[in-house]
Amino acid sequence: MNMGELPVAASADNPFVIGLVSISDRASSGAYEDKGLPALLEWFGIALDSPWRAEQRLIPDEKTRIEQTLIELADQVGCHLIVTTGGTGPAPRDVTPEATLAIGEREMPGFGEEMRRISRHFVPTAILSRQTAVIRGSSLIINLPGQPKAIRETLEGLRDADGKLDVAGIFSAVPYCIDLIGGPYVKTHPDICHAFRPKNAPKPQEN
Repeated sequence: MNMGELPVAASADNPFVIGLVSISDRASSGAYEDKGLPALLEWFGIALDSPWRAEQRLIPDEKTRIEQTLIELADQVGCHLIVTTGGTGPAPRDVTPEATLAIGEREMPGFGEEMRRISRHFVPTAILSRQTAVIRGSSLIINLPGQPKAIRETLEGLRDADGKLDVAGIFSAVPYCIDLIGGPYVKTHPDICHAFRPKNAPKPQEN
């Protein structure tokens, strides 16, 4: 988005397009049921208040295959946001961060830093996670954890016993990032995730 240019709101004709990529040798081979894609679909279904659609992929832990999939979703499908789940640990087959960095044009390390900080509230092994994020063209690509519970926690944030948000999740920063790289203006349900934008951030014209 150029300075002074108003963003275009996501609409039925111009939906927010999200690439959902679950990365697992066993799930992709049918050895067990994938839980990553359903968890992502469920969360975005309750969090977004703008028209959106998903492009889903279930692939093995193979660096070349991951790179090809991310390039396809960014360059050919035109996803505004791509989120991966799985393959971010220290095991030899965990190569999602390497593939993401290989195809990215600009790294966004704050996303990985914040995901590890959130997860550290629950497990000390969160420091073993290597999630990162990059921008490729007009696509924001983020590596998420592999477990459905951790996916929701990192996207949505941490809540107290009364359900009050204590720590904002990473998705609170995503809509404004999408604005800045030229994507549609995306709204969220604030009771699930408040999309933070600076007070002087351009807003789309009301129809």
